[in-house]
Amino acid sequence: MTPTNHQVRLADRPSGLPTSAAIPPSLVVRMLRHARITDDADVLDVGTGSGYGCAVLCERSGYRQVTSVDVDQYLTAAAAERLAGVGLHPQVVTCDATGPLPGSYDRIVSTVAVRPIPASWLSALRPGGRLVTTITGTTLIVTADKTSDGGAAGRIECDRAGFMGTRSGQDYPPGPLAEFAAVRDAEGEDVRIGRYPVVNVGGAGELCSMLSITAPGIQHHFEETPGGQRTAWVLHPDGSWARATSADGDSPAVSQSGPRRLWDILDEIRYAWLRDGSLPVHGAGVTITPDGTIQLRNGPWQATIAAAPRCA
Repeated sequence: MTPTNHQVRLADRPSGLPTSAAIPPSLVVRMLRHARITDDADVLDVGTGSGYGCAVLCERSGYRQVTSVDVDQYLTAAAAERLAGVGLHPQVVTCDATGPLPGSYDRIVSTVAVRPIPASWLSALRPGGRLVTTITGTTLIVTADKTSDGGAAGRIECDRAGFMGTRSGQDYPPGPLAEFAAVRDAEGEDVRIGRYPVVNVGGAGELCSMLSITAPGIQHHFEETPGGQRTAWVLHPDGSWARATSADGDSPAVSQSGPRRLWDILDEIRYAWLRDGSLPVHGAGVTITPDGTIQLRNGPWQATIAAAPRCA
């Protein structure tokens, strides 16, 4: 079928998790600036989406130097049609970007998040090449240049962006939030008064990123009533969960269960943030091994980002 047979209708009421999202044009431009694209660079655009980012690349480099990939055949077909409509004919390929890629490139720019870096990206990146992406579950932008050992080295930029994670099929597998209804009002094994006011973790980029690095695979949910009661939940694939509730600014009632005390982990990070005035994730040095494992280091702080449970 052609893309025109798949247009959304006003009566449509989709269910489940979103599998594509619009990206502000300014964010697309920022990601491309991080890539330091040169006139002769062959560029891979990971995450075709609407085709906007690919169009910007084509205008910058010429469409013969641009390849765009997406796992969703509808998106690639629709984007290719839109691009052709304005005279642009890059190579647009339907494939799982975490697997084999359709060529080799001087730049790889991804507007989907990955964790860890796919080994195929490092194989496809030419000597001296540069990749730009974000880490799933965080707002961290990684920029790294190919190294002679087949890996890459760079940094976490003092900038942030949030993208949907890569997927291999038509939908995302269920994550910890699939169990949200079961723990929403449950009584935990450990009930106490917390140290700090309830925070919307998803709205605090640096805090959210640090929590995701410390407890890979964690997900969170936040609600606030018109009366000012704030409730936050955090859940992990290992079965751990925590809920904290308070009036705005008050110390919260915290309930936790499972192998780990997730709210305690969050409070430890918040304490370090208050003590030091910042967290070490932004500006950290990055070393990526050929298999895609990411090593972070900032002064005495270091962390390893390998594969995490896949979640949306």
